[in-house]
Amino acid sequence: MDMGNQPPSITRLQEIQKEVKSIEQQVLSFSGLSNDKNYKKLERILTKQLFEIDFVDTEGKGDIQQARKRAAQETEHLLKELEQNANHPHRLEIQNIFKEAQALVKEKIVPFYSGGSCITDEIEEGIQDIILRLTHVKTGGKISLRKARYHTLAKICAVQEIVEDCMKKQPSLPLSEDTHPSVAKINSVMCEVNKTRGVVVALLMGVDSRETCKHLFCELSGLLADLDALYVCGHTEIRNYWREVVEDINKLLKYLDLEEEADTTHTFDLRYNHSILKIEKVLKRMREIKKEFLQAQNPPELYLSSKTELQALISPLDEVSLERNPCIQEARRRAVIEVQTLITHMDLREALEKRKQLPCEEHPSHKAVWEVLGNLSEIQEEVLSFDGNRTDKNYIWLEELLTKQLLALDAMDPQGEERCKAAWKQAVKLAQNILSYLDLKSDEWEY
Repeated sequence: MDMGNQPPSITRLQEIQKEVKSIEQQVLSFSGLSNDKNYKKLERILTKQLFEIDFVDTEGKGDIQQARKRAAQETEHLLKELEQNANHPHRLEIQNIFKEAQALVKEKIVPFYSGGSCITDEIEEGIQDIILRLTHVKTGGKISLRKARYHTLAKICAVQEIVEDCMKKQPSLPLSEDTHPSVAKINSVMCEVNKTRGVVVALLMGVDSRETCKHLFCELSGLLADLDALYVCGHTEIRNYWREVVEDINKLLKYLDLEEEADTTHTFDLRYNHSILKIEKVLKRMREIKKEFLQAQNPPELYLSSKTELQALISPLDEVSLERNPCIQEARRRAVIEVQTLITHMDLREALEKRKQLPCEEHPSHKAVWEVLGNLSEIQEEVLSFDGNRTDKNYIWLEELLTKQLLALDAMDPQGEERCKAAWKQAVKLAQNILSYLDLKSDEWEY
């Protein structure tokens, strides 16, 4: 249609669609909840556009009716996407875990900075447990969930860093003010910084509404300016004391930047992270080796070369920078398990091949354990090839097979025979590891 001669109704619909399109990315990446200000703002804009679409006069023309219908469907789709992002079960799971972290901070950590209780190992373990559970929340590759998980982890990891600093580092004792005229000011600033730590923790976790990031940022910047104005050259002890207080202030400023950083960068989307790309490169090569080994007509020819290369893949994984990001840590842990499981399978296959070539008299219980190990080798090969979730029939079938092997092992009596005991323990451990590996492969976790 000639744009200059098209009906006013079509022109209006195009204008509305352009406005809707302008907020599409905000909707798709929305990581908050339905009571957030930004949610209400986006919902209001989309609802308004729907009303605008309804008011467009179709003039009884079929093409305008179709255009209005398409515009309404696109807007309704975004409204539905917004609602789903805010109410996704895994988004609510993230929020519930965050509430637990808030309760821990309010009850145990903030009082510490107010001169009340002390920070214990139990508190540190509680924070670590919360981080671990957040790390395991599934995102399904959904940007809004990745962003929500990253935001929440960033805050709690910042609290963890602050707590670790308190537990690992003895705070500097104020120097005598007789040492140098500047010491009195540094002591004063240090006391303010120590108080501010608790305020930063409360602010990050949303348990104190009396302060804002902007106000706290200005206060800390002012303290930095006061320190910069001091002359401490030529006094090593005072200079070191001054530097330590400056570093503490810069750390707190970094924590206050967390929200802005998360919104202005794509750090939450680890698909483009250097460490993740390094892990993916290792996994890609591991899968190539696995495919070649499982499809080989004569696997024994590949035992040595394949295992040597797989063991060499562990080193790059050890060198991966974790960037204090628990999701990268979890991705590396899973990659190490993937590689080690394949090595274990090759070791077992090789041991079974050697056993065939060296027939000998043995204890019946020992022979029975090796029969189970042979079964586990076949099951492990199926598990290595498995690519599904826990609702798949194959998953249930493999789980049942492994459970039967464990029950068979439980029914065995090694009868005090040492070799049989050692083989039995190895078989039980292997069966349990294969079960754990099957769970890991099927839990649909994504960084």
